[in-house]
Amino acid sequence: MLKTSTRLLRLLSLLQSRRHWTGAELCERLEVDARTVRRDVDRLRELGYPVQASTGVGGGYRLAAGATLPPLLLDDDEAVAMVVALRCAASSVARIEDTAVGLLGKLDQLLPARLRRRVGALYSVTLSLGRNDESPDVDTLTELAGACRDHRLLELEYSDRGGRASSRTIEPLRLVNSGRRWYLLAWDRSREDWRLFRADRIRAMRCGGGFVPRKFPEDVAAYVQRSISQVMTGDGLRVRLRGSAEVLAPTLPPWCGVLEHIDETSSLLHVRGDSAEEILALLALTGVEFELIDGHERRQELREVAQRLLRGLEAGPA
Repeated sequence: MLKTSTRLLRLLSLLQSRRHWTGAELCERLEVDARTVRRDVDRLRELGYPVQASTGVGGGYRLAAGATLPPLLLDDDEAVAMVVALRCAASSVARIEDTAVGLLGKLDQLLPARLRRRVGALYSVTLSLGRNDESPDVDTLTELAGACRDHRLLELEYSDRGGRASSRTIEPLRLVNSGRRWYLLAWDRSREDWRLFRADRIRAMRCGGGFVPRKFPEDVAAYVQRSISQVMTGDGLRVRLRGSAEVLAPTLPPWCGVLEHIDETSSLLHVRGDSAEEILALLALTGVEFELIDGHERRQELREVAQRLLRGLEAGPA
């Protein structure tokens, strides 16, 4: 049988690892009888751990949320994962660095030598580029998350890619993290459509009344991934590409535009860009011959940019 102190730590670790345990399960894990489990539970309560017990069918023990944060028992992989996650969070969320660094300092003192060596090996060869200036504020993220959870309207003061300010009334649905950027997927009432907002471009917001959440028409992750990988601003035009959509899709960069099937020898590409230079760069990235279908009013602008590039290639020694 385990010593009492060791057994208490083991019991606490079990209660933290799962929401509910039956008495029989704890007896089996700790290799003791039911009376000993009840006595150990009482000792944990005396130490301030809020262990709840229930009787009858489905009864057992659970560790409830308490007024104070009890010490956590972490295994090796959990401890390493926490350190890595904290370091990543410090570079993706503003105004959290000091808190994260302080917590990392505490963890470093508690980690045994073998774990400190594992974590140190990772960061001794890793170069950090520092905090991203576009990282959203931690208070902004928590307020957005609460509005999504509680289905509360948000009134935003928002700046788009070009720095143009606008006021939006939205129904927030999901908060999405992609690397160092955070996005809010919401129904925009003024546009009457789904929109994706970058959290770091929100200048001010106010929480309003409740709303009945709408059902999103497709997979959220696929929509967000497609939206952030494609250039969705500026005037659009269409071009016919040489090659079927089935052949081109695996190699075509997703940010070039939206690809549609025409036939076995050609496909349609919807391209958007803020400038002629940007559109030509996207068309060049397709790597295939193309034909302009519409957007003819921009043809002269596109031709001038192409000729400037050609002059640069022809200038100087061969």
